[in-house]
Order: sequence, then C-alpha cells, then structure tokens
Amino acid sequence: MSKEVGRGFHDSTMRSVRILLATTNQGKITELKHIMGEQLEIIGLGDRTEEIETGLTFEANALLKARHYHRVSQLPTIADDSGLEVEALDWAPGVYSARYADPGTGDAGRIARLLDEMKGLVGQRRNARFTCAAAIVWAGGEKVFLDRVQGVVLESGRGANGFGYDPIFLYEPLGKTFAELTATEKSEVSHRGRAFRRLAAWLNESRLLDTPRSGDRIVATAD
Repeated sequence: MSKEVGRGFHDSTMRSVRILLATTNQGKITELKHIMGEQLEIIGLGDRTEEIETGLTFEANALLKARHYHRVSQLPTIADDSGLEVEALDWAPGVYSARYADPGTGDAGRIARLLDEMKGLVGQRRNARFTCAAAIVWAGGEKVFLDRVQGVVLESGRGANGFGYDPIFLYEPLGKTFAELTATEKSEVSHRGRAFRRLAAWLNESRLLDTPRSGDRIVATAD
C-alpha cells in the first residue's frame, strides 16, 4: 500500500487517506463524506460503472463491487449494497431494489411498481426494512458490516430529499419519511448511516489503514 493511502486516519496533521467509494450515486458519496468525516478523502467512480452485482445477498454484492474496484484502482475501496425489503412480499425487492422495473426506469417507476404490488395491504402488512451491507477491501483483506432500519411503506410518497424509495419509507420514531429528513437526520438513523458508522469506527480502532495485516480475512458483522 502506498504512503498516500496508508497514512493519516489517526493523525490530523497528516494528509487524509484516499478511499474509493465504488458508486456513481452522488447521494451515497455525500452521505459517506458526512458520516466518515474529513480524515478520509472519499472519491467516487465518476461516470464509470459495471454490472457486477450478481450475488444473492447484500453482503455478497457489496464485496463483489469492492473487490473489483480495488483491483482496478489499487486503493482501499468501500462499496455498499442496500435495498428495501417488504415482509409481505417475501422480502422483495431486496437485492433487486435498483432493478425493480424495466431497464432505464427511474426511482418513480420502481416506486410505482412496488406500490402496485402492495395495493390492498394494510397495517402490519406494510411493514418493511431498509438493509445495507458496507464492505471494505484493502491490500491485506476485506470486511463487511450489515445493518438495518425498520419502517412502514406508505401508499404515496412524501418529501423531496433523499433518493430511491425514501419518499415512501416512513421512519415511525420521527414520524417522517426518509425523503422528509435532512441529510444529518437521515445519516443518524438510516441503514446506510448505521453500517458506515460501524465501518468508520472499526477503521479508526483497528488502525487498518496505518498497518494493514496480511492475515486479515472476511468477517461478516451483523450484531
């Protein structure tokens, strides 16, 4: 690992550590910068992306992306896979959340399909959860963190913030959809915020980017 990417996470007088976030989604890049702070220089993929999410779980997809772009960039690479899971739909759309409609269909189309499939469901039958797996791959190993947040799918959207299914996902403790939350509020309670904060805390405690260990292996952490 080069000095450029292997120093600075603990010592604020050193240069920031460069980490690649394997996404073209500016919303995710902004969220991760907010969560992980100034000590890490988060860079995204720009316009480059590849269809490599072929896993059957969020953890598998996050690791597939992180491994691929680590090989390409030679930088420590973070990737996440996240999505909405509705219990009454056997946890669909799940890992297919971003592909839950015809190719080229945007967020509005995916939301429309989901609401159509949930038509007639009431009460607890509208319970759902957002799940996020956040993975990091570096020269010495890889690790993934899983976290979730519970909510309810509304019959119509509310709010103009966020992205994806945020307008229809009601976070009951605050009485707001994710699209009605500010960026700070969302990062405090969201599945992605929780998973990334655990990843950031682990990076800080492990000193991994200072002294990568060749014996590190995959550890799935869901507690």
